[in-house]
This record gives sequence, structure tokens and C-alpha cells, in this order.
Amino acid sequence: MSLSSFALSDTEAMQLALAQARAAALHDDVPIGAVVVRDGVVIAARHNERELHGDPTAHAEVLALRDAATVVGHWRLTDCTLYVTLEPCVMCAGALVNGRIGRLVYGAIDPKAGAVESLYQVCADDRLNHRPPVQGGVLALECGQLLKAFFAARRG
Repeated sequence: MSLSSFALSDTEAMQLALAQARAAALHDDVPIGAVVVRDGVVIAARHNERELHGDPTAHAEVLALRDAATVVGHWRLTDCTLYVTLEPCVMCAGALVNGRIGRLVYGAIDPKAGAVESLYQVCADDRLNHRPPVQGGVLALECGQLLKAFFAARRG
């Protein structure tokens, strides 16, 4: 699938995020992908680039949010949905709140570092000024299998 002008379903958007995740593995980055959708159209698509650039902040979500803000023309992404293959970490969940993302959809849970459902609930914290709606588990099996295969190959 490529960027197009038809409205995407959550599953279709997550499939695009999975394609991005596969691209991350090509340069030995953890295979996590993210896409930002606005008005049914993908406006940003990125994957992890920490290893590629030696940048600890180069998570798929952060890169996709930066690109989306450029497209939108400001940092408030209230009319956008971010799709990501793995539950966001603390840094990325904070970026989603600070960027006022309109909605978050993620694939697999992250029991070791997840900050949306697993370890923390950053996006639902009443003390923060923005709490986006969250939908987890979209294509969770496929997202999780991609990560498991990546780490198994590194151990093997």
C-alpha cells in the first residue's frame, strides 16, 4: 500500500505501519513503524531510526509526529490519528500528549516499557492537559510476531 486519497480503516493504516516496521529492520533498528492519518489520508509514515542515526529519540512515533506537524503547519495534531505497531514508551506517550494527538491506535502491548496501558497510563492521566482516545490491539498478533522474530534472530 502507498499513500493515497481514500479513507483508511484502522486495519489498513496499521498494515502501513507494519510495512514501515519492516523497513526499520533493514538497518538493524527494532522493527516499529508509525503512520499519522488526517482526514483519512496518511500524512506521515516513519519507522525507528535509532541505530541508523545514533539518536536515542529517533523512535517511529516521534519522527512521524515531527513530519505530521510539518504537513499540518503547526504542532497541534488534534485532527490526526497516530497508528504504531507497539504500545508507545514514556517518551513517545509524552510526545503524543504534548502534540495533542487526536487519537492513538497501537498494535502489540509492551509489557517491559509500555506507557499507555502496560506500565503507565500516560495518555489517560487526569493530571495532564490532554488525554487522547486510545485503541490497542489492532493487528496485535502480526505486530508482536514481527518483533519476536527480530529479537529471536539477534539471539540466534
